[in-house]
This record gives sequence, C-alpha cells and structure tokens, in this order.
Amino acid sequence: MASTPELWAVQLGRLPYSEGLALQERVRSARGTGAIPDTLLLLEHDPVYTRGRRTDPSELPFPEAWYAERGIAIVDVRRGGRATYHGPGQLTGYPIVHTTDVLEHVRGMERAISSALAQEGVTAAGRPQDGPDFTGVWVDGERKIASIGVHVRQGITTHGFAINVENDLTPFEWIVPCGLQVRMTSLEVERGRPGGMACMRRRMAHAYAVERGLRLRLVTPEALERSLAAADVAHTVGA
Repeated sequence: MASTPELWAVQLGRLPYSEGLALQERVRSARGTGAIPDTLLLLEHDPVYTRGRRTDPSELPFPEAWYAERGIAIVDVRRGGRATYHGPGQLTGYPIVHTTDVLEHVRGMERAISSALAQEGVTAAGRPQDGPDFTGVWVDGERKIASIGVHVRQGITTHGFAINVENDLTPFEWIVPCGLQVRMTSLEVERGRPGGMACMRRRMAHAYAVERGLRLRLVTPEALERSLAAADVAHTVGA
C-alpha cells in the first residue's frame, strides 16, 4: 500500500520580507520539479506593508516617508488581495503546494486556521458568502484575525496567510487593511492573555496537514536548504 504523501513544515523564525520572498521562489521551483513535496513555511516578518494586485492607492493614505519613520517598509507583491501588514508576533504561513483549484486552496487555509484557533479557545471562521473582499478568518463575523492572499504559477502556490497572534495591531490603524474599514483582532486580544506563538506554530502545521490530507513532517531550515541546494544543482546540470 502506498504511503500518504508528506507535507514538510519548516519553522523559520523571523525573516526580512525580501528574504521570505526569495525563499518562496526557490521552494516553488523545487516543488514544481518534484524535488520536494508540498511545503509549509512558518515565520514572522520585520514590519512591512505589502500591496497585492488589487490594492488601491487610498489604502495607504500617508506618504511612504511617514511609514518609513515608523520603521515600516512598503513592498508591492504579485499575490491577490489588497494592502495588509506583517510584523513580529504575527504568524505568517506560506504554503508552497500543488493545486488545481485556487478557490479551494484559499478555503482550505481558512478552515485550517479556524481549526488551529479553536484549539486555542477562539471560535473563528471564513466568510465565503460575503465575497472576495472578506477572504480571511473572522471572530464573530466582525473582527478579522487572519488575512489571506495567494499567487499561483504553473499550478504551484506562493504567499498564503497571516494570523495575528501577539503582534501590535496599531499599524493596521494606519492603513485600510484589505480594502475594508475593519476591526482587526489577535489571539492575544481574544483570549485576554499574552503569548501563544509557540503553540500556534505547532497547531497550524498540524491543522494544515490534516486539511490537505498529508502526513506532517517537521523539517529544519538547514535540511530544507540542503534539499533546495541539491535541486538548484540538478536544475543547473539539466539546463
């Protein structure tokens, strides 16, 4: 009997956003050639606003210099969706996986996030009935706790989700997050006590593997790098 395919989950700690982008591309290339299986990168970013393909200029109402003075960079990215914020204390997940159904890929992330949050005592869910602007995960249908935006090329996904765990929510007040006048929340706020990142990393890895029907394998950043280096060499030799 064939064994269940694996999901590699890699806990990366905190990375500058540019490094996260570059790593996603390397993982996407290796996944596309079959050198590695579906992979979930879990990390935190230095403070940054990202603007997706549907971002309107009004979503970042202040000059870039104003944001820079507050230590927040601005990056334009190819994912869908609008403007959002990433920062320390927020769990960002990049599923680099094969998909034939982008909408189901997004809904699967919503379900996995909701499942992980439920294990932390927070009831949350997606709002698929409300249209694409409400993509993400919401508490009581009113407070947004997780944002989602994806990019797909040749059937392989990049970008993914961001869950507010124990991050400062103030930077969301300086933009129009996801193009909506929305109240953002976090695991810390909803539970009324600090912490939770270590548990959420583990819970999300497990919940996403279950959602995908895959066998979870925890892979160190060093082991991932060795696999990517081998894939880079194989690609160069075969070119």
